[in-house]
Amino acid sequence: MKITRSSLKRTFSFSWRDLLVSAAILLCATGACALLHQTADTIDGFASPVYVLAVLLISRFTSGYLFGLIAAVLGVIGVNYVFTYPYMAFNFTISGYPLTMFTFLVVSLVTSTLTTKTKEQDRLRMENEKVKMRADLLRSVSHDIRTPLTSIMGATSAILENPALSPAEQQSLLVDVRDDAQWLIRVVENLLSITRIGNESAKITKEPEAAEEVLDEAVRKFRKRFPAVSVEVHVPDELLLVPMDAILIMQVLSNLMENAVFHGGTTTHIALSAQRDGPWARFYVQDNGQGIPPQKLHTLFSGALRCEDSSPGDGKRNMGLGLSVCMAIIRAHGGTLEAKNLESGAEFSFCLPLTKEEVS
Repeated sequence: MKITRSSLKRTFSFSWRDLLVSAAILLCATGACALLHQTADTIDGFASPVYVLAVLLISRFTSGYLFGLIAAVLGVIGVNYVFTYPYMAFNFTISGYPLTMFTFLVVSLVTSTLTTKTKEQDRLRMENEKVKMRADLLRSVSHDIRTPLTSIMGATSAILENPALSPAEQQSLLVDVRDDAQWLIRVVENLLSITRIGNESAKITKEPEAAEEVLDEAVRKFRKRFPAVSVEVHVPDELLLVPMDAILIMQVLSNLMENAVFHGGTTTHIALSAQRDGPWARFYVQDNGQGIPPQKLHTLFSGALRCEDSSPGDGKRNMGLGLSVCMAIIRAHGGTLEAKNLESGAEFSFCLPLTKEEVS
């Protein structure tokens, strides 16, 4: 693997936080050894594993190799000078003692190196997953945007180039243009949410919101687009306040309801509900459509799912983007999202954590 200046800087980077963490762990290790020294006749042999554990913890909770290596050296010095006979003095003349100290140093260095290397591999794996997710998202969005734009261009060109079209024909084309424009708006909203959540400097601001109001607002917007689909809402009698970013959660509900219409095939009714479930608030979106193909359930939120009955150019049939956005939003809230088939239709449910006050 090629070593760059940036990777070298990250490997041996210094931060005051890491320094404080390292100092605290070493002080705890020293205190533990001092306590053993007072309660036992000798602590020879006990101090080494304590400091090896300290080196492992420092390597785990600090960045790069720097503090893990420093802790390994300081651990050897501490064991040699403070907690090994003759105490408070260096003595390398005792039989077997140099080999013991060398072994302890090697074990500490290896522990530090392996722990830090494992962390680095986890970081690289997460970065690769982010790159893959962005690539999948880009491919999905490119398809979703190109198809409606092509349809809009075709419909508007037909209207402009054929003045002899009847009002009914023009009305039909304009309805198609409006529907495609609404779909593009939804794609852009999903993209903005993904960008907002994916930005490490951005934080989701959660405020206590009444579950009933969030559901009602999501249903109100949904009915404007799909007046033919009946929607019923069930909420608990008592006020259920849920910490959330209301705009993002309404987008989750909108995505799930729209998917029920676009991909349920025969969906004519949707039921929304919310209830308290221990330390969680659980939301349900149920429909009476055709359900989800069982073989698709394990890839439902991967961002790459397309219905089998969609044509290659039908961007509106892509539900992968909307569901992957839903999963990202719910995870950002510290919750979970699940899907399953019912006897008639499908059910999506997600949980959001409640505050201690709401749980009690």
